[in-house]
Amino acid sequence: MKKTVHYLFVSLLASLIISCSSEEKVEQTEELSFEWEFVDSLDFEYLGNPILADIHMAGDKALFYDFASANILITDLKGNLVSEFNKTEDTPDSYGFMMNLPGFFKADQISVMGMAGIFLYDLEGNMITRVKHPESIGGAAFMAMAGKSMEKINLGGKDYILSKSVRGRDSYPGETRFYDLYRALELVDPDSGESTEMIPFEDGTLFKNGLGYWESDYMPAFEAKDEKIYIAMGGEGILRVYEMENGQAVLDTAIQLTIPNFQPIEGNDLSTFEKGSITIEGGVSSIRNIHIVDGKLVLPYYAGMDPKKSEELEQLWMSGAEEEAELAYEQAEREIPKGALIFDLETLAYLGRLAMPEKAPSPAFASSGDFLWMEKPASEEVEEDFVRIYQVKVVQK
Repeated sequence: MKKTVHYLFVSLLASLIISCSSEEKVEQTEELSFEWEFVDSLDFEYLGNPILADIHMAGDKALFYDFASANILITDLKGNLVSEFNKTEDTPDSYGFMMNLPGFFKADQISVMGMAGIFLYDLEGNMITRVKHPESIGGAAFMAMAGKSMEKINLGGKDYILSKSVRGRDSYPGETRFYDLYRALELVDPDSGESTEMIPFEDGTLFKNGLGYWESDYMPAFEAKDEKIYIAMGGEGILRVYEMENGQAVLDTAIQLTIPNFQPIEGNDLSTFEKGSITIEGGVSSIRNIHIVDGKLVLPYYAGMDPKKSEELEQLWMSGAEEEAELAYEQAEREIPKGALIFDLETLAYLGRLAMPEKAPSPAFASSGDFLWMEKPASEEVEEDFVRIYQVKVVQK
């Protein structure tokens, strides 16, 4: 089965990132040398276009979402299909338009966010509970990336769902007050249905400079462990660590990230934004996700396309040379730096950086325990009816 990807050519954003926040900062230190160690692989035979969403916390199951059928798929780590279900029909247990890849919640539960709310299903697809969004959702979009799924956090022995916030807050990115009202995440109690918004744009952030930004500029990458939340806002280039205190996230540490060739982002005049319009640019620089593996924080990054190159490709596409533009885009995409920053989880000391491996070049992958799980890109020469997932470890040379 050959996967086909259609690209939308849009101009990227660029500016100088300036950090003037007053939080405690952890300086980067001398780099250590790391490498990817490919330990094992999983071949999942399936006719469709599945993307890896999550790996079970016990490390014994994989969760996929198939774009072709909108099916949610669960396999064991040998690639055998354990369960498959679909919740897109107009029924009370349907999540509606998906807004985030599904993730494992408890040992036998999956969390899914859709326009109809946040849903918990058992592994066979039976609805356990539904939590309504705190505000009605007028529209939505999301950029599906392997491993960027629904998350959870344990507070005081109780599991909560941790998801990106989709509240409109009676504003939009074309208003200055949007950036004061914005909160990145929702802490959701699946038992009571209560949802608590948290993590604003902090003072001194790039996103409070009076300009407007697309959702992809500040799309949060986050992970939680031991009542701490680790988060980076898209292409801002800052890792922040929050401590959970009495159900609220309190900023503890901020780390300015140094990434070679990381294209800075810039805002647009507020008048260029339309209320109700949602724009996500796939080529913008960003921290794509945050993983906790083997005592380390691993931050996969995408350095972004040079704005001049992006404009050149857009003009080529608009001229009608769509096939030529697509080939040129694919070549430019291959040349964009992609990798991962590595930090010590306990001290937050910077340890080093790795470029993505050739046989798994995407900076989007899942994690569980001591391992990362990377998806092999589909072959461009041979039709394939399977997806291969590599089990990978980060090791110091």
